[in-house]
Amino acid sequence: MNDMTPVAKTTTIKDWESDQEVRWCPGCGDYAILKAVQRTMPEIGATPEKTVFVSGIGCSSRFPYYMETYGFHTIHGRAPAIATGVKLANPELDVWIITGDGDALSIGGNHTMHILRRNLDCQILLFNNEIYGLTKGQYSPTSRVGTRSPSTPFGSVDRPASPCSFALGSGARFVARGIDVHKNLAAVLKAAHAHKGASFVEIYQNCIVYNDEVFAAFTEKAKAQVNQIWLENGEPMLFAGGTMGLKLNAKELRLEIVNVENGNWEAAGVIRHDQTNKGIAQMLIDMEIENGFPVALGVIFNHPRPTFERAVTDQNRAAAEGKTPDLQKLVAKGQTWQVEKQPHEI
Repeated sequence: MNDMTPVAKTTTIKDWESDQEVRWCPGCGDYAILKAVQRTMPEIGATPEKTVFVSGIGCSSRFPYYMETYGFHTIHGRAPAIATGVKLANPELDVWIITGDGDALSIGGNHTMHILRRNLDCQILLFNNEIYGLTKGQYSPTSRVGTRSPSTPFGSVDRPASPCSFALGSGARFVARGIDVHKNLAAVLKAAHAHKGASFVEIYQNCIVYNDEVFAAFTEKAKAQVNQIWLENGEPMLFAGGTMGLKLNAKELRLEIVNVENGNWEAAGVIRHDQTNKGIAQMLIDMEIENGFPVALGVIFNHPRPTFERAVTDQNRAAAEGKTPDLQKLVAKGQTWQVEKQPHEI
């Protein structure tokens, strides 16, 4: 009998790095996200033997190969279905879904919607580069109007989907945003993991080959302070070094930008971030730089409710209480018959 290898109680980043060569284009934002996840895992107390990464199809979907955990590289758009089966089979497993804007919102749109409304306890990381990178740069569901690509040489005329708005509308109880190379991404990942239920995190990820600098308007160092607002629950919604903030126009039910003088945000009418306020969350998601607003980042909405796998487990336990399993009886239930002897040969 072989000796069992003892399981380490604490891990380091090395424990989460597989022996596979990481193969993305040089400069791809996926590298930064991978490292952020690998750094986060020891800090949340996760263990490789109880962790599963599930992906669909796309550049981001290489992810499970690079994590020293269990993993499934599945088919296009169907990662949520596989992840649901994994979690129902063993609710103790920590399930992460890695997907892209095309994988999750095009062919996999219905699967993404249903895993969110069911509220399966998992973390969904959507890498959004606003393009199909793996298949050489066709426009995706999140590509902006006017995007020129091999499939839209004259410019896309589609109105893009908003991943966070889609998630909120599908019934997600946790919605957040991050940026591939930003130092705050780890904090967003930790918050997503702490949430019990389906955590949806949109990560702005730069595709250096087919859609380079598409997010430069708010990621460039010179523009980031004015065009980013990092939200923290209970804290005033301030940005631009605390010189500007968001105020709620209660009469017209919309957010407004106000100037803050001498740090007196209360006098300026700046509101505090309430993660449980779904109405404000939708307003934050809808803010656009084109209209003078910053991009909302961090945890936008967080309002837990009972999870899907817990409901299924409780229901099965209640149904089985006091009963002795009888597989043969179950198989023979309904319209069944028994063949007594073989038919004669013709």
